[in-house]
Amino acid sequence: MLRLSNMSENRTLPNILVTGTPGVGKSTTCEQLSEATGLRWLNVSEIARETDCLDEFDPQYGCPVLNEDKLLDELEPRLATGGNIVEYHGCDFFPERWFDIVFVLRTDNKLLYDRLTKRGYSGKKLEENVQCEIFQTLLDEARGAYSNEIVHELPSNTPDQMEENVERICQWVSAWKVDHGVA
Repeated sequence: MLRLSNMSENRTLPNILVTGTPGVGKSTTCEQLSEATGLRWLNVSEIARETDCLDEFDPQYGCPVLNEDKLLDELEPRLATGGNIVEYHGCDFFPERWFDIVFVLRTDNKLLYDRLTKRGYSGKKLEENVQCEIFQTLLDEARGAYSNEIVHELPSNTPDQMEENVERICQWVSAWKVDHGVA
């Protein structure tokens, strides 16, 4: 049974965090979940680009550095009323009070390697992302940042598993609404 956060008393809809190593299927899952539930999908990477929450470029990883404080200020009003699916490959800097449940998607490292290679990842960026999955870094990060009872690990290797994950999260959303008297 999926446990609820006690942080949701003032919201009419839940906030869900979907996290995991790049390439595990977060965007696909969140897009399908948003379509199925009507909850707003917030892709944190896109929001950071659109709202200038990025600092200098890191040539070693081939990407800009996130300004976490600026991003948190940007996201706070969006999350205050609930009804959001937040997608990002990190999670420990988000306040615990924002989320009612956290899903960490996991993928077999051989599949992840192939997915990231197709995306053009190489060198240190590819190696560190695969190691991140091998050592379950994002799962440990989520467990360290949020109450263990709201953190759930989901396999995301196949389209069938992704579909099952969306169904499971939809069931959780329905239960949340019933528990909170939302029709």
